[in-house]
Amino acid sequence: MLKTTFRSFVLAGALIVALPAFAADKPVAGNDRVVATVNGADIYYSELLEAQRAMGGQAQAMPLKVIQGLLVNSIADRKLVAATARMEGIHKTDEFKKRMQSIEEHVLQRQYLMAYADKAVTDEKIKAKYDEMVKSFNPEKQVHARHILVKTEDEAKAVIKELEGGADFAELAKTKSTGPSGPNGGDLGFFGAGQMVPAFELAAFDLKEGDFSKKPVKTQFGYHVIKAEAFRVSEAPKLEEVADKIKGDLANDAVTSYIEGLRKKAEIKMFDEAGKEIKMDE
Repeated sequence: MLKTTFRSFVLAGALIVALPAFAADKPVAGNDRVVATVNGADIYYSELLEAQRAMGGQAQAMPLKVIQGLLVNSIADRKLVAATARMEGIHKTDEFKKRMQSIEEHVLQRQYLMAYADKAVTDEKIKAKYDEMVKSFNPEKQVHARHILVKTEDEAKAVIKELEGGADFAELAKTKSTGPSGPNGGDLGFFGAGQMVPAFELAAFDLKEGDFSKKPVKTQFGYHVIKAEAFRVSEAPKLEEVADKIKGDLANDAVTSYIEGLRKKAEIKMFDEAGKEIKMDE
């Protein structure tokens, strides 16, 4: 039912940097202790953190102590296999050297651009960007609505009849609604124009505060019974609420501009299978 707008920053060959993620890549200051050894080789605390991040998902949310053994075993396995590979001379092959060069370039790129963005994004720029946001902010009417979603019109009419008989909307939504908001009493929170499908939005804004729709509202998702809990006029967000997003946007802009500048100064050539140069698009 919600219409989602996806905004992305795309730059071929560039690393798109989000400032909130920087902390995860910074070295552990003054605490990079040895947490284990394997055949005398040290395993450091920073390696545990890196391994935990690499696992992603639930592992990132778990206390490190809970999965420390699993992480140590994973790192130990890597070190043991790597040691065997060195003994067999894998690190001397051309294929390995090419892969290592690529990995080194990726790490250097990321580390440099992180540092560049850190310097480029200042508190003054964040505040200036926020002031621009507030200046261009357009207040809009919003409605805090609940809804009960069912499959058929007859089911929706039956729900309306129960509500007219005094049933509690939120409790009825928990037992009757097939929508994802059902367990939460059908609560959709506040939303403004353009965030819901047209039929639903029109019906919600046409209600008075505290009223529910007396006729089923049909959308592609089924039949809705809607209640308007409250209305308000939106306000500009506070700086602390949007600071991280502003940092990310400024970092993306700074990095994109920097790399575009490098590319304009560089001589980049592309070749086909026969080795003939291909004219690149500007």
